[in-house]
Amino acid sequence: MSTDTHTTHDAEDDARNRNIKIYVNGDLVHRDDAKVSVYDSGFMLGDGMWEGMRLYNGTWAFFDEHMDRFFESCKAVSLDVGMDRAGIMDALQKTADANGMTTDVHCRLMLTRGVKVKPFQHPSLSRTGPTMVIIMEHSKPATALQSKGIRLATVPQVRGLPMSQDAKYNSHSKLNCVIACLQAEQAGADEGLMLDPHGFVNTTNACNFFIVRKGAVWTSTGDYCMNGVTRQKVIDLCRANEIDVHERNYSLVDAYGADEAFLTGTFGAQTPVGEIDGKPIGDGNRPVTARIRALYKELVEAHTA
Repeated sequence: MSTDTHTTHDAEDDARNRNIKIYVNGDLVHRDDAKVSVYDSGFMLGDGMWEGMRLYNGTWAFFDEHMDRFFESCKAVSLDVGMDRAGIMDALQKTADANGMTTDVHCRLMLTRGVKVKPFQHPSLSRTGPTMVIIMEHSKPATALQSKGIRLATVPQVRGLPMSQDAKYNSHSKLNCVIACLQAEQAGADEGLMLDPHGFVNTTNACNFFIVRKGAVWTSTGDYCMNGVTRQKVIDLCRANEIDVHERNYSLVDAYGADEAFLTGTFGAQTPVGEIDGKPIGDGNRPVTARIRALYKELVEAHTA
């Protein structure tokens, strides 16, 4: 395993995070005292949903889009959220206020089916109501990757068919992606590039994946990947600014021969890809990626001003 490994979630160190307060079912407690039961459905089975969000200038970027996905996923697995959107916003605000946070903040909102009465799988054994945890950190993405780019390795672990575990769920059950990440690290890369069940390029273990060929932006069909909020914003920005964009099937041959490649996610926005399977992507110049990054930054500033 390389000692020079990076991730798309690399952040600048911030000492303030050592004393953050975390929201646990309505209580705000020091991070060292934030705990859930070993009988909790999330700990025991990965039975829960989560959202990652960012706070800029006192505003949660694209809050409605994140809540659309969150509530839809919870409904699909019969998980009672226990509050409405206004309640979640209130919990977010209380947590931010308790930590003196206003901008450059990353949040992980986690909801599980709650504490079980016995250590078994059946959902009916979760009888306490849902467990909600909110972790917020002062977090600015590290800038080093913007020039070097992330290293990807194609991994044997795939994003599967919807009837096994639909990749559109932002669930606590992330073992599929963890295995892909381990496979990439064992291959000497930073993260794993995952294919779909038909062998087409799909996503990475942590982010959505895009390539640029002859000025046109390509990404997967979206059938087998998390339909990320940032992913959709990039597609919308391309369409609104006359950048040719395609949601389509394409193979590793297309990815290896791309002029540029980048990842999208709530934390890192757009992270360039430097190489795939040891093959450098393009010549290091990334004009389309740079333009998209600028457009996205303008969008966030307009949304959170």
